[in-house]
Amino acid sequence: MQRRTFLAGSLAGLSVGTVLPGLANAAGSAPADEELLALLTRANETQIPLVLGNHQNAGDSVRTVARKARRLVAGFVWNRSRYHHDPTVLAPLRFLVDKLESTQHDDGTYDVGNLHSPPDSAFAVQDFCTVYALLDADDSPETQVHRSVLERIIRKAGPALATGGVHTPNHRWEISAALARTHHLFPDRRYAARIDDWLDEGIDATPDGIYSERSSTYASEVTNPSLLTIAWLRGKPELLGFVRRNLEATLHLLEPNGEVDTIASRRQDQNRIRDVWWYLTQFRELALHDRDGRFATVAKDIERRGTGELGDFLAEVLERPELAAVLPPLRTVPTDFVQEYGAHGLARIRRGDRTASVFGGTDFHDIPVIASGLSTNPTFFKLRKGAAILDSVRLSPQFFSTGHFRSDGLRRTGARTFRLGDEVKVPYHLPLPRRYRRADGAYALTPDGRFYASMDFPHRPKHYRTLRTSVTVAETGTGFDLSFALDGSEVPFAIELCFRPGGTLSGVQQLDASGNYQLVEGTGAYTVGDDRIEFGPGNGATRVAMDPGERYTHLNGSLVPDGLRVYVTGRSPGRITLRLRTA
Repeated sequence: MQRRTFLAGSLAGLSVGTVLPGLANAAGSAPADEELLALLTRANETQIPLVLGNHQNAGDSVRTVARKARRLVAGFVWNRSRYHHDPTVLAPLRFLVDKLESTQHDDGTYDVGNLHSPPDSAFAVQDFCTVYALLDADDSPETQVHRSVLERIIRKAGPALATGGVHTPNHRWEISAALARTHHLFPDRRYAARIDDWLDEGIDATPDGIYSERSSTYASEVTNPSLLTIAWLRGKPELLGFVRRNLEATLHLLEPNGEVDTIASRRQDQNRIRDVWWYLTQFRELALHDRDGRFATVAKDIERRGTGELGDFLAEVLERPELAAVLPPLRTVPTDFVQEYGAHGLARIRRGDRTASVFGGTDFHDIPVIASGLSTNPTFFKLRKGAAILDSVRLSPQFFSTGHFRSDGLRRTGARTFRLGDEVKVPYHLPLPRRYRRADGAYALTPDGRFYASMDFPHRPKHYRTLRTSVTVAETGTGFDLSFALDGSEVPFAIELCFRPGGTLSGVQQLDASGNYQLVEGTGAYTVGDDRIEFGPGNGATRVAMDPGERYTHLNGSLVPDGLRVYVTGRSPGRITLRLRTA
């Protein structure tokens, strides 16, 4: 078969361990990156015993089962692995593929939280196709029964993906990539047509090169590999441009320790820590395609750190050996810059191992609700110096329980200064004009802005109480000055600094056993090893609670960040300058 010949030739090329026949260079072939192959082999060999030990876990989702099968197969077909053609792998693999078949619905989909879900099924189908292709290329008689089961599953899933719908932007590209793989194995013009339908909607990339969900977890880690797969299998090289621009944007979101800044995300990772290891083959592919030494440096840094499930990339490299070519000469990634992302209200500042994020791009002012798919993170500033990490700076005035300060945009006011601002108006409602009054008192249930009531709020005249807040962020020689100005109403407020667990605080008073502290006067410090962030001055001993607002407290929700939380308090109208210095 043409399919088997292509993949078998690729596997054979890797097995030689000297050149990759699929990549031509001036000498007629491209050398393989032996360090990468050794790393991925070791990482996969670490994964396989774990799979063998818990492959019958009843609670595994279809995506987990599929990934376990992929890990086993990568080692089984790879002749450098100590699990190469190991018969002990076959029975667990049979259990996994049988489970995949038995849990598949009649319509070809799976339940993964969502019921009969085409997009969630597509994540697993991509792994199904990789597993089938690798086993088919290896062509061991012992795996013929496994391949037969997988073929039935893939053929059954294909029509469901070609007719089913999605929930989120990145689902379109995940389904399209799964269809591209299915079409490559078992051609069907319906699959190609559906891919073209989704692509015809346009790729949801902003001018900054970041996808509309603004998420490294749910967008870049899904969309980039999907677009690369479609480009590879469907002959659409124009899709590489979207991936290239996204990775270029990511260069300025990288932290020195390999984390990726997610403060602007519209998804769950807007307040989570994410590592760049997920991006390994993305950066490799574009580094090789463009001969880009910056992307090569990121890929090599991922390999050097060795964090994450790097063994998962072995299957990709076996499937596409060109990804294992020796990278172009390394070039320094940006380490001294001020980079703005205008479409996201975000600025990133880096000076060596000191980085900062300034964020004013929440969706809250356009859509004043808390919901999945919206950017509502109240963190507006982050700072780190080496291992000393200030994960969050937030501001909470006690103003009618309207919650945290969230800036209505970000404005650059100088070479090294940015301004954040917000105005909150809370109404007192006056009597309805006569033409809107009802004798039965049955008025529409409408929003006040904070709550709902049968008051026909839109037609009522109002008196407002107003709170205006501005924060100026100015870079100094060794840190930043955050200048707060609040006026319009007299309210207490608290500034919250949340430091990453693992360091030591000094100069502060502990408020309780829950990790809460207050800087009453002078300067405090947070220290990890030789890295240090100093902050201050304190502004008195009055304690002011952080108020997340009625949207959270009504259902006992919380916006308390994890870590060591230090509070500086004040009262409006007033001005406070918080100085942050690094050493």
